[in-house]
Amino acid sequence: MTVEGHDRTADERTRTVTPARAAQELELKRDEFRLAVQLGLVRTVPAGGGGRRRVEQGELDRLRAAPDFPAGLRDRVRAVGTGEAAALLGITPERFTRLVRTGHLSPVRFSLNRYRAVVWTYLAEEVADFGRTCPTLLTGRLPLELRERLAAREDLRPRNWRARRLALLLRATDDPWARASAIASLLDPLHVAEVVDDPYERAHLDRLRPPPPQGMPVPAAARELAERLTRADDPDEILWHRLSLALALDEARAAYPAPHPGETAGAAPTAPVARRVDAVSAVRPAPAPSVLAGAPDPWAVPVTVRGGPRALSARSLPTAPTFPTTPPLPAGPPVVPAPQEAAPVPLPAATSPAGRPEVVTDRPASRPASRAASRPARTRFFDRFRWGRASGEARARRRKRPVPWP
Repeated sequence: MTVEGHDRTADERTRTVTPARAAQELELKRDEFRLAVQLGLVRTVPAGGGGRRRVEQGELDRLRAAPDFPAGLRDRVRAVGTGEAAALLGITPERFTRLVRTGHLSPVRFSLNRYRAVVWTYLAEEVADFGRTCPTLLTGRLPLELRERLAAREDLRPRNWRARRLALLLRATDDPWARASAIASLLDPLHVAEVVDDPYERAHLDRLRPPPPQGMPVPAAARELAERLTRADDPDEILWHRLSLALALDEARAAYPAPHPGETAGAAPTAPVARRVDAVSAVRPAPAPSVLAGAPDPWAVPVTVRGGPRALSARSLPTAPTFPTTPPLPAGPPVVPAPQEAAPVPLPAATSPAGRPEVVTDRPASRPASRAASRPARTRFFDRFRWGRASGEARARRRKRPVPWP
């Protein structure tokens, strides 16, 4: 009975619930529960099938067993804006903005309002701790160093938020490649490509990229502005994350190599160089055999004839070209004598049947002498229609045009 009861209690503790159910049992709002998970106050476990993370029943029992539950948990996840934070410290919102711009407080999250202005949120517990540890900055004039940094338009709120987010992402996983992917998510893809030169490693980092922060806007313009805040923009910050990514890659490669296509993560290291060489040799064509005089023909194809198998050459052997010892002189263009004009031979004038004089020219001997016999019948008919049967016959049938009287 004791063993069965012990097993039943263990099963109840390992039973998981959805985030909505966990927030209801912890008496937290949805945003407060998300912030508690982000800060690590509520531990979650991955769900089967790649779904959303869930909360174990044992974790809920541990949080509810605290002496200050639920007020203590709610105070630790309470987030305030600029106005509420300034009211907690007893200063103006303008002075609080100057203090957070110079890096004295780190925002916990951000959002965009309807005017696309960035609204930063801070933890109320951290604001109260800052008021207790730095009371001199709450009254009087700010130090000269802070005034100079404010005059240079320095704003460390995005950088501090990215540092907090990176620390939470690194604390949430133990996989070296996932940790490297968390660092790469803060860099521009161009900087990542300069540090990670292997395309398979970059693809593996993209697959392990952490999800975007909660509350990302949906419109394209606002989403572009929000994504710009999630990437490093200061040269010192970019250099720091590049060095951190290089060191994280060394640790990840020492653990196990990035999987190639057809492999799984964490598999035993293979010989990718040999595989690539085999693939290249399979694609590269074989070198053509050289043909030398007196050597057997490499294109000989074995065929079967009645007498038995023998090698039948598919082409003849090339003969070695012979080169003359003395190159011949280039031959000049052939000299063609100028043609001499022949003197015209006068021919007697002939008379056509219609009475028109016909000019007879010199024609080659192969051409027939009779022009009428060599021309087709249709052409001769058109000639008769044009000139008439006899001289003056066509003109006699024409009507004379009347002459008008003056």
